[in-house]
Amino acid sequence: MIGVSLGNKKQKICVLGAGAFGSALACVATRAGHETALWARSSDVAEEINTRQTNSRYLGALNLEPGISATVDLDQALSGANYILLAIPTQSLGSVLNEIPQNVVQDIALVSCAKGIDQKTGLLPSELIATVFADARIGALSGPSFASDIVQNLPTAVTVAGNTPQLSAELARNFSVGGFRCYASDDIKGVELGGALKNVLAIAVGASRGMGLGPSAEAALIARGFAEIRRLATKLGAERETLSGLSGLGDLVMCCSSTQSRNFTYGIAMGRGEPRDNLPLAEGAHTASIALEIARREGIDTPIIAAVVDVLEGNVTADEAVKQLLLRPLKREEN
Repeated sequence: MIGVSLGNKKQKICVLGAGAFGSALACVATRAGHETALWARSSDVAEEINTRQTNSRYLGALNLEPGISATVDLDQALSGANYILLAIPTQSLGSVLNEIPQNVVQDIALVSCAKGIDQKTGLLPSELIATVFADARIGALSGPSFASDIVQNLPTAVTVAGNTPQLSAELARNFSVGGFRCYASDDIKGVELGGALKNVLAIAVGASRGMGLGPSAEAALIARGFAEIRRLATKLGAERETLSGLSGLGDLVMCCSSTQSRNFTYGIAMGRGEPRDNLPLAEGAHTASIALEIARREGIDTPIIAAVVDVLEGNVTADEAVKQLLLRPLKREEN
């Protein structure tokens, strides 16, 4: 059902990335009454979206909103855009940004919708954007939001942040529609770090599920993992309130409780000792090592993140990682 966003002004929205989340965001933009272009790498995906209003590769038989214009022509997608939503995996974001002509980004807002930390540079998505477009209006969107829920217009709440208070409020107005609700924030770093680091912890909790360690162990990992996220993210400049909100704790709880989460599912396979090569992209597997490197550089203790890295790199088994965590010295909970 097409609606009108709280912004009450039709815009041209360009969504880069026609995976599950990019397609879901295109549905949101179209419901809000905006003109929506969705850029895909695959001509087959673009054609299916245009002719059948489905994206079976990523979303099965779910119906997308009619009116989304999918294309493999980047210039066509960008032409006349007011907002560019970057639904590109973090590790591929840099290369896509370099494909966007500099003269296109004048008054356009570029909004990161990925969750991760770039392995090569240690930069967050918004920081990658700033290295290419130094003077751009830059935002971030993150929170507990499965693409399939968004496509079905089920109630979903996320956080949107901008590098100015005006942009934060603007994003919230223009993309809040139907079941999709945006809460404005000025803390881009907190929004992005919450989304990136929770993926690593979701792998840990998934591994616990795969090993059959029980609900008590999973709850402990969520709580102690969140303490690690808060320690590291606040040291890097994030606000505690942001981390306790949708894009931090909310996203962590969601991704540690459902097999819809690719990171949680990846962790289950890891805990069972099953092959993981053919599983869908789990951003946490790419983020873990760079997150640990940053934590060690900043002098922040992150034992659960370190355990995930050790298992991912084959240094220890999942069983051995659990034993090492249990043998850690006792300390006060607030530490």
